[in-house]
Amino acid sequence: MAEPSTTAVLVTTYTGVGIASLFPGIDGNALIGAFAGATLFVMSASEMKIIARALYMLISLVMGYIAAPEIIANTFIQSSGVAGFIAGLLCISAALPLVKQLEGTDIVGAIKGLRK
Repeated sequence: MAEPSTTAVLVTTYTGVGIASLFPGIDGNALIGAFAGATLFVMSASEMKIIARALYMLISLVMGYIAAPEIIANTFIQSSGVAGFIAGLLCISAALPLVKQLEGTDIVGAIKGLRK
């Protein structure tokens, strides 16, 4: 059984996604797909603290929705729901290793080196 705080986050987010999909101009399929992908990622990341999982879910949801049209344009996938699901699932999974690798990097020094 899910923790009460996890359940509250999921119910609140799902309600928000449902309400947002009613507005014209919002692709409901991509939004629901991004939510499903973000939820799957967050539920599989049980070693993280609940606040980190909630923030990652929000980031995954937003980026999954934004990236869905790019996935449709550049792959064989034609369904915005499937594209949103894939993007929501992979955006944090792909970004976390990049962030960890950048933590030990001197970004300012690298930029100065590129300017010379």
